[in-house]
Amino acid sequence: MVRTQIQLTEDQAARMKSAALKRGVSMAELIRQAIEMLLARGVEKSDEDLRRRAIEAAGRFHSGRSNVARDHDGYLSEDFAR
Repeated sequence: MVRTQIQLTEDQAARMKSAALKRGVSMAELIRQAIEMLLARGVEKSDEDLRRRAIEAAGRFHSGRSNVARDHDGYLSEDFAR
């Protein structure tokens, strides 16, 4: 392994420590996992590519409800409250 030094904000460091503790791994391991996820996703993907993929996904799924466009805020509130 290559030793690398990074600087985090105090908030980032606290959140990383908390997340690492919850997962039972070191902060270094959690950072390695995050980097691996980023690299697997493809850093080279542009915002335009991500937008295109999101647009392609639009309309592919059906909830069976006819009022989702009108009442989507209510549905989101219900799901976030769970």
